[in-house]
Amino acid sequence: MTTTPYSNDSNDSEYTKTKTKTSLKLPELLAPAGNREKLITAIHYGADAVYLGGSEYSLRAGAGNFTQQGIREAVAYAHEHKVKVYITINIFAHNRDLQQFREHLQSLRDTGADGLIVADPGIFLLCQETVPDMPIHLSTQANVTNSHSVRFWTSQGAQRINLARELSLEEIRTIRQDTKDTGVELEVFVHGALCISYSGRCMLSNYLTGRNANQGTCAHPCRYSYALVEEKRPGVYFPVQEDSRGTYIFNSRDLCLLGRLPELVAVGVDAIKIEGRMKSMGYVGAVVRVYRAALDAIQEQLNQGIEIQQVALPQSFQQEIKNIGTRGQTENFFNESHSSDAMLYDTIRINQPYSPVGIVCESTPLLIEARNVLTKGDQIEYLSCSTLEPIICTVVAMTTADGKPKERANPGNRIILTTSPALENPEINAVLRKKFAQNNP
Repeated sequence: MTTTPYSNDSNDSEYTKTKTKTSLKLPELLAPAGNREKLITAIHYGADAVYLGGSEYSLRAGAGNFTQQGIREAVAYAHEHKVKVYITINIFAHNRDLQQFREHLQSLRDTGADGLIVADPGIFLLCQETVPDMPIHLSTQANVTNSHSVRFWTSQGAQRINLARELSLEEIRTIRQDTKDTGVELEVFVHGALCISYSGRCMLSNYLTGRNANQGTCAHPCRYSYALVEEKRPGVYFPVQEDSRGTYIFNSRDLCLLGRLPELVAVGVDAIKIEGRMKSMGYVGAVVRVYRAALDAIQEQLNQGIEIQQVALPQSFQQEIKNIGTRGQTENFFNESHSSDAMLYDTIRINQPYSPVGIVCESTPLLIEARNVLTKGDQIEYLSCSTLEPIICTVVAMTTADGKPKERANPGNRIILTTSPALENPEINAVLRKKFAQNNP
């Protein structure tokens, strides 16, 4: 496939055609895998790579995470499906944290993992000394915001840089142009929760709860409701900008760059990353599914000879993202202009109209494992890998594996479904969801 690339002059916000024709490469789709079930779901829906953490040294101590044997099995499963695995060891470590660290690195190397995600320079050095054959990816926690920083980390041996989330498209473009000769890969977060502090480097949780966000135990106090109190008026709460639920002055909207994917492809980023190791299996699968479909749609348009600046995604992609659940959406600093209106969201809760009700275990007959309450007569949606549009059907009968009829299935139950219309060749590991009543505060 040959397409015409577009470069961007710093004084011109429009793409300008270059004379050289070359291939535009789709970025790697990197998905979160907080536990084995999420890993399987992310892979099923088209992730090119997943990132996961062990029980130590990861910034998501509250995720399910993996034992050493679990990591080994996860890597084997992913490689069987031609998917890469990167291990997060991105805490900011104190000396007390590193007593057994070299042994940990050696065991990670033995799992066959494809790379390590690192933020702390000391950990970076230990990785190079202990497992020099393992690629190192620099975490967004390292706050890389300029070309010289990329060059520095590349000179130290980093093979990929996850850029700070505070960058605009123009800044990403400039960094890519300035560092092409280094061969370093650039990775960009495109979806998921944002931290109101600088690239996630926050001490608020530590001060308020004693749980250190930079060592994986954040209590997310930025999502709390706050009011203003004057010291001589204890118990008298003054609204900052309040509604009936309180004031959420630190609470950020969720990042969504779905509509900007063609521009990121044109810039030449090597990987796009989805946040969410602590999110549900249903969320991970649904988001990966949309971004996979979006990248495939971009590739299809390029194959048809459509120039990259003309590539666009149908509105149905955005609608599907809204169905997944969000704290509201923001493109963050992508356009360089930002304000509190673009960032702040007024509740800790996520508006999630749909939730998963089951995972397909066998296709004939349709055997599922329930994830939420499912009753006979419910209308459900089947999320296929082959089409973005969910397939809607109604549950007309449910039985246990040994043939006993059921009117209701609870989470964890394995049941055989009969639907109308019948689902044709449902995919193993596919997600079924249903719409639940909204309970917004």
